[in-house]
Amino acid sequence: MQLSKVKVGQKAKITKLNIQNKEIRRHLLDMGLTRGTEIKVKKKAPMGDPIDIELRDYELCISKSDLEQIDVEVII
Repeated sequence: MQLSKVKVGQKAKITKLNIQNKEIRRHLLDMGLTRGTEIKVKKKAPMGDPIDIELRDYELCISKSDLEQIDVEVII
């Protein structure tokens, strides 16, 4: 499942980053989006983009297009 499809309030664990752009991939890895990281979707903007997620005790707002390239496994 793609991280962009996880519903508000659900938790998920990152299984794979499918990002081809090396700069964006490195940027997301530096922000803590690594395999095995647990994420909670906090809220979505009214038009659905960007999406606010919580990971490693902080919140991060990321565009839906970037989240579509991250595979996750829903926990709750």
